[in-house]
Amino acid sequence: MRIDKWLWAARFFKTRALAQQAIERGRVRREGALVKPAREVKPGDRLEVAVGELRWALVVQRLGARRGPASEARTLYEETEASRLGREAMLAERRLSVEPSRALHGRPTKRDRRVLERFRSGR
Repeated sequence: MRIDKWLWAARFFKTRALAQQAIERGRVRREGALVKPAREVKPGDRLEVAVGELRWALVVQRLGARRGPASEARTLYEETEASRLGREAMLAERRLSVEPSRALHGRPTKRDRRVLERFRSGR
C-alpha cells in the first residue's frame, strides 16, 4: 500500500493530497529516511509523522483497505511509549500557557490609534 494512502486511511491527514504534501515537505520519514508518496508501506515499518506541532513515532501494525472510523484507524498502528509521553506533555504545556491575544479586546479605539501615532513619530 502507498504510504500517502496509508496515512490518509490511518487518519493522520484529511485528504491524500495533504498526505502527499506533507511527505514531499519531509514531514514523514520511514525507518529514519525521507520517502516519496508512492513508497510502499508494510506491517512492521517504523514511521515518524509530523503534523503541525504534533509528532508521532509509530509502528505500522496492519494495512487498511479503506478509510474507516477513528476507532478502526487506531488499530492500523501502534505509537511508541516515548512518542505518546512527549506528545501528551507538549499538549499539557500548551493547555496551561496563556494565549498571547487574550489581553486584546476588539479593534483599537481612536485613543489607542493616537497613542500609537505619537509613539511612532517619537513625540
